[in-house]
Amino acid sequence: MHTIRLRVHDKVYEKLMWLLEKFTKDELQVIRENNDFISVKEYLQKELQSVEDGKIEYLGLDQLDHDLESSIKKHED
Repeated sequence: MHTIRLRVHDKVYEKLMWLLEKFTKDELQVIRENNDFISVKEYLQKELQSVEDGKIEYLGLDQLDHDLESSIKKHED
């Protein structure tokens, strides 16, 4: 599957969307780049850059288990 980005003039937007809606969800998925999408995309890009730069601190299984147990106990009440 491929991903493309298009910048579409307002005059043809509705016609293009009409055409794209004729495809099934298996054939084509429209991804709208709203503010939430852009915010998550920027966050993930920063996280990926931190991983690539070696700035990420990884948790061991014991630490992860401890942190999860602490979080569960904190929210049980």
